[in-house]
Amino acid sequence: MPITVNLRHLAHKNVQLEGEISPHELDVEDPDEMIHTREPLRYDLEVEQSGNTLLVEGKLDFNLNCECVRCLKPFKFPIKIDPYNLFVPLEGEDKAPINNDLVDLTPYLREDILLAFPQHPLCEAECDRVPESTGSKEFGTPTKGAKGEKSAWDELNKLKFK
Repeated sequence: MPITVNLRHLAHKNVQLEGEISPHELDVEDPDEMIHTREPLRYDLEVEQSGNTLLVEGKLDFNLNCECVRCLKPFKFPIKIDPYNLFVPLEGEDKAPINNDLVDLTPYLREDILLAFPQHPLCEAECDRVPESTGSKEFGTPTKGAKGEKSAWDELNKLKFK
């Protein structure tokens, strides 16, 4: 069920919205192979109308189940947006669609949640569980591969240009 606010209710007083919305309803189901959305978004919002704009304030709380891009260890990545502020225009080029006096806030929340997703989730900032490479740290220095195999540089060094 989308997160909506009735404009007629806002004419009299601010509206408090509190609850949970599933990743399916939020349309953020597993956006990446390393990020999995299994828990609902928890929200606590207050909406007020100021002229031709809705002002939304509150907090958002969402947990992601991630896999570290370096060591593939599963871990939880909490997204907490507190304070959360949103301005929804009711007129103009970017106005929110109004259907039977209801404004759907779900697309705005989805966008802000997706912007908070990690691009490369790491289990810890100093995760060093990556296997060491066999290459040299100096550019252009050929090195032997594992078990005495020739490296690609050996073959390239045999090339003769005129």
